[in-house]
Amino acid sequence: MSVLQLPSTLMHPQANACRDQWVAAMRAAPKTSAWVVDASGLVAFDSSALAVLLACRREASALGQSFQVQQMPRQLQELAALYGVMTLLGD
Repeated sequence: MSVLQLPSTLMHPQANACRDQWVAAMRAAPKTSAWVVDASGLVAFDSSALAVLLACRREASALGQSFQVQQMPRQLQELAALYGVMTLLGD
């Protein structure tokens, strides 16, 4: 299992760089059966955080690997539920 740590701030200005960095890391990493994102440190975010997480989930799926977000802040869970993507992210 490989763990990715969400930064404390993940908003529109940081989203593309974060996504690109994580996708590159996922492609370069040795084959693993699971990717886990630790969202416990996330404090400031907008819907761009969900876009980053969904992009990484798609990448993991393309690589034949699982992807799960753990310790999501309540507000991020609510946003994911509002957009109907909570089941895609897991927790």
